[in-house]
Amino acid sequence: MTRGEETRQKILDVTQDAVLAKGFDATSIDEIVASAGITKSGFFYHFRDKNALAAALIERHVAFEDRLFDDLVDRARELTDDPLQAVLITFKLLAEMIEDMPNGHPGCVVATTVYQDRLFDRNVHEANRLAVIGWRKRFREMFEAVAAVYPMRDKVDLDHLADMVSTVVEGGIVMARAVNEPKVTAEQILMLRSYVKLLFSPQVN
Repeated sequence: MTRGEETRQKILDVTQDAVLAKGFDATSIDEIVASAGITKSGFFYHFRDKNALAAALIERHVAFEDRLFDDLVDRARELTDDPLQAVLITFKLLAEMIEDMPNGHPGCVVATTVYQDRLFDRNVHEANRLAVIGWRKRFREMFEAVAAVYPMRDKVDLDHLADMVSTVVEGGIVMARAVNEPKVTAEQILMLRSYVKLLFSPQVN
């Protein structure tokens, strides 16, 4: 990694920490510059403004999330060839990972920029939309594999079910912060796991 690349990553790191703690609106370029130990001209060399910075953060966050879920899914598939069990194991592993975080899940850059969407331009809005659509596609493919083997016990749109994964995780993070109980996010993921299990489990006559 070149010195310039290291500086860019440092800017993204300190910005992400600040944004997840208090949002983009309360995070100034002056604060980022001071925390990163660079000059303001150094900041603008890498990012023309906060819109460009937000777009880069979203891109990095999505790449991180993709690697994380790829790892969880791969671990689950090493344990079973059954698509339903693989999904259930994936959610269990995700819940355990989040529960192991001492202060709970730090938050989601995509959600943070959505909450303050009036601060950003169309490029950032589109980056957020594509991130969410990408997650929908990922989870739908998981559920399609299950539905091909296990008939659903209720009529559910798979896009809606896929969106429910993101909704539960993001909602769990908000709830955990609201009640100051870090374990809530993991508990909500396990509730989702129970729903998926009931939705696809064969009926016993």
